[in-house]
Amino acid sequence: MTRLAERIRAWGRELGFQQTGIASIDLAEDEVWLLRWLAAGYQGDMDWMTERGTLRSRPAELVPGTLRSISVRMNYLPPASASPDAVLADPRLGYVSRYALGRDYHKLMRRRLQQLADRIAAEIGPFGYRAFVDSAPVLEKALARNAGLGWIGKHSNLLNREAGSWFFLGELYTDLPLPVDPAVKDHCGDCTACMTDCPTGAILAPRQVDARRCISYLTIEHKGAIPLEFRPLMGNRIYGCDDCQLVCPWNRFANKTVEQDYWPRHQLDAPRLIDLFGWDQATFLRNTEGSAIRRIGHERWLRNIAIALGNAPYDINIVAALTAHTDHSSPLVREHVGWALHQQSLHKENIHHD
Repeated sequence: MTRLAERIRAWGRELGFQQTGIASIDLAEDEVWLLRWLAAGYQGDMDWMTERGTLRSRPAELVPGTLRSISVRMNYLPPASASPDAVLADPRLGYVSRYALGRDYHKLMRRRLQQLADRIAAEIGPFGYRAFVDSAPVLEKALARNAGLGWIGKHSNLLNREAGSWFFLGELYTDLPLPVDPAVKDHCGDCTACMTDCPTGAILAPRQVDARRCISYLTIEHKGAIPLEFRPLMGNRIYGCDDCQLVCPWNRFANKTVEQDYWPRHQLDAPRLIDLFGWDQATFLRNTEGSAIRRIGHERWLRNIAIALGNAPYDINIVAALTAHTDHSSPLVREHVGWALHQQSLHKENIHHD
């Protein structure tokens, strides 16, 4: 099994994973944390997290026979894209979380994990396994920590001393009694950059994120109207938020991806908000084919962009773009367009006062 574990790590590298580790499935301490987090309601309206709560922390209940988790990570930060800080500083542009600039990572990583499983099977014969890429109730960060891939930072993302946090995670649950890797100790120290920089104050305490305040949750998971208190704080973030990663000192060591599937498409690394707002549903579906962005749908896409346009300085072209959507068929879109037009009128008044 020790030799097989060594070969699994080598195969992982050959398949494009930057690191592969093996963990036990004892998540008792993490289960206590999970249940407290759920009891506090920090999951918002992600009801699926409550419905399948303890399955996340009990891998052998999710997949009977599971003894180990083979965890992998894959870099996704594109090598040639607009500076995130520059995009955030330009209110005419829309900020898309760097993980969603290219093709959806789920299929690519799941395919590579299947290839890893096939190599193991070719070596030892049939064995029990199941692959996961953010697709089932799995405590992937805790398992990755236990597999030696990094530690869970104060922003709740996995951090690695040599790679920062710009990477995806995936797992193979298996019935093989492989030797486990040592867990990585915490290296955040006294740093609280991610906590103090969060635009909406969503990181309440180290490793304690209230999703209901998180811009990633609000723009991606939340289906209804975005609370008024958070709209001005969202700035021009229209899909996700990377602020806690952008200020993390460990990301100075982040490596760029070599996977071209993760490179930006349709200039989404620095898109003009007005251009994006002009996408009708057919254009949205065409331009987000194979992208993680498609899952929020055209309605929430317009909702998010309307807020960003409302936060931008007064511009007659923005007003015209918003006005063209005042009779949109969606009440959700109309409400956010109305808010944005009101914000534009306030910005205009401030110009006159100045």
